[in-house]
Amino acid sequence: MVACAEAWRDAGEILASPMGTVPTLGARLARLTFAPDLLLTDGEALLIGDTPALGAPPETVEGWLPYRQHLALVATGRRHVMMGASQIDRHGNQNISCIGDWARPTRQLLGVRGAPVNTLNNPTSYWVPKHSPRVFVEHVDMVSGVGYARAAEAGPSATRYHRIPEVISNLGVFDFDTPDRTMRLRSLHPGVTVEQVQEATGFALTVPAEVPYTRAPDADELRLIREVLDPGDLRAREVPA
Repeated sequence: MVACAEAWRDAGEILASPMGTVPTLGARLARLTFAPDLLLTDGEALLIGDTPALGAPPETVEGWLPYRQHLALVATGRRHVMMGASQIDRHGNQNISCIGDWARPTRQLLGVRGAPVNTLNNPTSYWVPKHSPRVFVEHVDMVSGVGYARAAEAGPSATRYHRIPEVISNLGVFDFDTPDRTMRLRSLHPGVTVEQVQEATGFALTVPAEVPYTRAPDADELRLIREVLDPGDLRAREVPA
């Protein structure tokens, strides 16, 4: 959750669009601590002024955000979305559509949803609750979210606003801050080793000579998580303790 929260550090007054329990808690933790200007929604169509516990209704409503207005925020880049990924590859291409050959897939998933527009118009990070070679693959079976290589092939119209700040999993934090824009291990979560990450990844990662640990929560952040934001421990359903 702290790693997810850090994705919105210094973000300013933009819309945080977290998808999933841990990213949602991360965005709310960020707003309660170091990113007070973040815009949050109730998950549907309301901009909320307070920061309620997960599953609780907001007490303060600041505005209405219908779907057409939400899309306007996307098109102007005033949003940072954190999506899930059924597959993601070394270039940051993401798949949430299908597993297997497009002509005859073995699994039908969500479909591309808003992934292409998200990745070409506003910062898009990814959250993977279970890091494995089935998710971190050499090549995604279908490109839903556009990675760096695909965006470069498409040209300036695709690269102008394209940015993948972070990929966060239950093992560590990753980015694309490399000369060829391929995935790099940026930090390990406490207790995780480089070898564990490499074994759980289906391609060769860029690994610096020294990899720091992800920042651990301080006492106040732990209190906010446990007592204010998630007293029901819903986070354990997504990432078991």
